[in-house]
Amino acid sequence: MKLDLLVMTVHPDDAELGAGGTIAKYVAEGKKVGIIDLTRGELGTRGTAETRAAEAEDAARILGVSIRENLGLRDGFFQNDEESQRTIIRAIRKYQPEIIITNALDDRHPDHGRASKLVNDAIFLAGLRRIETEEDGLSQEAFRPRLQLQLIQDKYIQPDILLDVTDYWDIKERSILAYKTQFNAQDDDDGPQTYISTPDFMKYTRGRGRELGRNIQVSFAEGFTARKILGVNDLFELK
Repeated sequence: MKLDLLVMTVHPDDAELGAGGTIAKYVAEGKKVGIIDLTRGELGTRGTAETRAAEAEDAARILGVSIRENLGLRDGFFQNDEESQRTIIRAIRKYQPEIIITNALDDRHPDHGRASKLVNDAIFLAGLRRIETEEDGLSQEAFRPRLQLQLIQDKYIQPDILLDVTDYWDIKERSILAYKTQFNAQDDDDGPQTYISTPDFMKYTRGRGRELGRNIQVSFAEGFTARKILGVNDLFELK
């Protein structure tokens, strides 16, 4: 299946937190959108790899994505090495997305910046025909997406582009709250309270969306950074 948009992030829930509105918007517009989680989030303070997997599937249903996969890299210990790069190259060549969104360039969580660099390197390598990969015993063709963007996560980074997601904010929040062990936790059965498990974190997430939206005079927006200068065909389409 060829995808229009692939959100490839390191932990289950990163896609929802950083790009849930964007995902929902393009699904509603008929685009084929997918999510690939690099790790199972097994080092998370709350919940388990199994509960995170079930929650990720619930979130995927809420967002309406065409596919969601987990590459099973080691949470916290994955490396930007050939094995990890080839795992991601195979996924990129399998789905041939026009656009990939990945983790923030730099963030409080060290996995985020490391994953961003790993995906960036794999995107470049995926376009080299002399790197050979297979899927189900068949050779894959070289492929490189035309655009790569990065999330803005916990650490505020000045966005290069903002997308109006006002009409899809409710879906974004519902997809985040599908992670019942992680957000708005009502008890401690799944582990101690954390920075993200209290109700204040969802207030912060909403506040960030409003702050970004204010810059383009809408109620809610999501922001992304780019490693290259972006071009447009029509200046009159810009807000």
